[in-house]
Amino acid sequence: MLKGGSEASATNRLLSEIITRASIEAKIPQGWLALLETRTDVEDMLAMDQFIDLIVPRGSNAFVRHIIENTNIPVLGHADGICHVYIDRVADVDMAVKISVDSKCQYAAVCNAAETILVHRDIAARYLPEMKNALEAKNVEIRGCRETLKIIDVIEATEKDWTTEYLDLIISVKIVDTLEEAINHINTYGSGHTDVIVTGDRERASIFMDLVDSADVFLNCSSRFSDGFRFGLGAEVGISTNKIHARGPVGLEGLLIYKWKLFGNGHIVADYSGDKAKSFTHRPL
Repeated sequence: MLKGGSEASATNRLLSEIITRASIEAKIPQGWLALLETRTDVEDMLAMDQFIDLIVPRGSNAFVRHIIENTNIPVLGHADGICHVYIDRVADVDMAVKISVDSKCQYAAVCNAAETILVHRDIAARYLPEMKNALEAKNVEIRGCRETLKIIDVIEATEKDWTTEYLDLIISVKIVDTLEEAINHINTYGSGHTDVIVTGDRERASIFMDLVDSADVFLNCSSRFSDGFRFGLGAEVGISTNKIHARGPVGLEGLLIYKWKLFGNGHIVADYSGDKAKSFTHRPL
């Protein structure tokens, strides 16, 4: 069951017709595809938990949250894309600036664009002026914490900025004292989507990538690589920040579940109990 935006209703109908014609040529039984066009259609769908196995919502935060909160059908998706780039104290400044600009500006209106840059205090004085010049050249509005304002002249950030998905040429910047503070900030304010560390220290990168609780954690590359096609998954069906089953960018394979098939020849559980029980792999404590 497919539902596109109302602003593209004519295109949605045409795509549905094209897919249907192609399925006839492929000898797929008809009736497998349905096009939903109204809000009433969507509300009816949300109540069909007896018949529908999964909903994959793609759209605004408000739309996805509405789906999640108004159905008993499993939902594969994400509501927010609050992604971070952390510039570690041993980062290469040129690389850090390049990654920051790409993460924010390559396509600002998508869920894997960076919304907050965290900067280790030890590198802030070298990185921030370079970052400011590069981002402002791309017309990015920068909002910084009070410590950031001591180094560069930008708009002062508020608590709300750390929880905002701008989807625009706006970015918030915060100076942190330690790697652990950066990790805690991300796990507190992030959405579990995609977070990046820029560093020349593989051990510190490993700590970051192990402890940041996100679907995608990257070292020394843009957050914009968080994409099913770029991951080699084929056409991206959705992106999930769920903590069970498919997580991160999801292709067709990510929609699959398991069915266990056991082939026996009269086997019964009693034969594997009591004195004949197979030993356990643990040792008695």
